[in-house]
Amino acid sequence: MQIVSYNLNGIRSAMSKGLLEWLQGQNPDVFCIQESKAQPEQIDTLAMQELGYRSYIHSAEKKGYSGVAIFSKIEPDFVQAGMGKPRYDSEGRVLRADFGDITVVCVYVPSGTTGDIRQEFKMDFLEVFLKWVKELRKERPNVVICGDYNICHHPIDINHPERQVGVSGFLPEEREWMDRWEESGLVDSFRLFDQSAEKYSWWSYRAGARANNAGWRIDYEWVSDTLKDRIENAKILTEAVHSDHCPVALWIH
Repeated sequence: MQIVSYNLNGIRSAMSKGLLEWLQGQNPDVFCIQESKAQPEQIDTLAMQELGYRSYIHSAEKKGYSGVAIFSKIEPDFVQAGMGKPRYDSEGRVLRADFGDITVVCVYVPSGTTGDIRQEFKMDFLEVFLKWVKELRKERPNVVICGDYNICHHPIDINHPERQVGVSGFLPEEREWMDRWEESGLVDSFRLFDQSAEKYSWWSYRAGARANNAGWRIDYEWVSDTLKDRIENAKILTEAVHSDHCPVALWIH
């Protein structure tokens, strides 16, 4: 099973930039997206169906904002939108789908870059999400939790870390949360295969950021430690240019 995760920064925009042609070539079994910025009726599910994908969509109540979706060539056994927490579910941030003994969770962690109120919301979300995942794993131990976490875990995951002190996405409390996330029994699948620096998944639209690889690695596919030996490969697909992010992929048997 190939699982790809991609923050599209607007699915309609990404489709206008050749997303469907790229998706047909990549051909993942499960395609998780974040930041759809669309209501269900605004997403071209017919085009996805023509490529062999069933569509499961969890949009934000606010139009043109946030939103996650899972497109799958495999029919899931169970799908759940949200965590049962209206404060966060109204923003369309978490979507779960079960495939046999594997559960895929697509998450779009809030950004804290707009100020203290949203940073506090982000930290609250992270605690609720960690608790929710721990409960989920009691029932479904084999999880793949993919998405945009809006956090660089280690200095290796961000360009010029010495310049990023006090910046949302690289704050000590965010990185400490990710330490606890990992300690709960989750594995950063990409780092199983690649320990090198300057491997990023997001670049600012500011002039030259992507060309100069001045990026951040904030898109992940974390897996239960019980799945560690079943991961065949994990990559950052930097050739895809439909967004300010690029996709991340893993292959699991």
